[in-house]
Amino acid sequence: GAISSWVTPAMLRSTFVIPLLVTFVYSHSDGKQQSSLARSRVLSQSPSRHPHVEAHPDLPRLRGGSGTCDVWLIGCGVPKRGMGWYHAKQMLDGDIESATLTAVVEPWFLGKGADSPPGQVFAEWAKEMEAAHGTTFCTSLDELEVKGPTLALISGRTADNPRLLKEAIDKGCSAVYLEKPGAPTVGELEEMRDYAKKKGVAVYMGYNKNVTPYVRKALEFARKNPGSTTTYVHNNAYTEEQLPECFERNAEGMLKNMAIHELALLATYWGVTVSNIASVTADAEFSRCLTLTGPSGKEFTDFSKVGFTVETKDGNKITLYIDRCGSTSGGNSVAVVSIDGAEAFRAETPDDDLKKFCAAAAKADPEMMPYFFLQSEDYKTLKSLSTGHVLSGSPGTPEGMANIDIAIDALQVAEYLTPYLQAALKK
Repeated sequence: GAISSWVTPAMLRSTFVIPLLVTFVYSHSDGKQQSSLARSRVLSQSPSRHPHVEAHPDLPRLRGGSGTCDVWLIGCGVPKRGMGWYHAKQMLDGDIESATLTAVVEPWFLGKGADSPPGQVFAEWAKEMEAAHGTTFCTSLDELEVKGPTLALISGRTADNPRLLKEAIDKGCSAVYLEKPGAPTVGELEEMRDYAKKKGVAVYMGYNKNVTPYVRKALEFARKNPGSTTTYVHNNAYTEEQLPECFERNAEGMLKNMAIHELALLATYWGVTVSNIASVTADAEFSRCLTLTGPSGKEFTDFSKVGFTVETKDGNKITLYIDRCGSTSGGNSVAVVSIDGAEAFRAETPDDDLKKFCAAAAKADPEMMPYFFLQSEDYKTLKSLSTGHVLSGSPGTPEGMANIDIAIDALQVAEYLTPYLQAALKK
């Protein structure tokens, strides 16, 4: 069907001036920053709930009980570049009240990559942090011993995650936090889930869009307006000329890569699973599926942009518009709630306050990956919720976070939708 009356392809294009992806609003209209718990308290207000996500019976305790939770960071990367390193920085800076970074496992830069220029930068930083905080730096989990409530935060190569998760569980870690998408395939994720379940260890996922304000606000509005429909828009800032390289580098495809964030939202809050999909309607006018020759000379078929509406068997109807070239300067994400076909509510990131914060932070530290600033509050929230939940001793998943069941559902939906939408667009 055509794009609904409230939005046109031109409206979907962004003119924002900072990098892509979703983030927490840095400041709020009252001038006060919300607590991580307040920022993430969305499940009880959402229209639907994933069957594996549980509301927590004692919300105040999510900030942590007595003491702190030990965190083992597995996979760190280069200072100011690696996602794991930024996780470490936030904990070492004291930004996570319920967490103490006790160990960093970095097999490459403490091993074969130690003599490389990045390895030397890492070694200097590690020496400083070990002296300042007593953090252990090592190449293997074999060198560590659990001494209390411990969260294993795995932030290395996705292909290594199945092995690292089993090693962390076997060492006695209380819970595991996996960076998205968790594993290369659904089958591997299912094996990881089954192993963790057998051992009684919870596995959380670092899907940051689950706890962002633009998502939370739209969910609150939708909850108060039964019968409304929600649309998620996600724009990246690639040019047409960059698409061949983009297709090859992200060969798993758009739905397993860029759009996996939105599919996790659909699984968490709207009950979208392969078994619960009643219908999928492709927006052929908006969508483009291309076959391009990458830098290697190989051909890759993928979406440069795709729009579609999913309707579930229990009546939820959600629309996605995902566009790799939807922004001319940075990227943005939008959640729109419509009533009777007309836009009634819109929430967007980045907003003006966040843009100002990111611009100032990037100017103060131009070597830092810009998206760290964009998503800084999200990362704090996810680590606060996960470590606090471990300390509380409660089962299940912290309210608002995705877990490995949701990761499996999202990846299954991506695998189901990709050939379906490609076929629909050829008609």
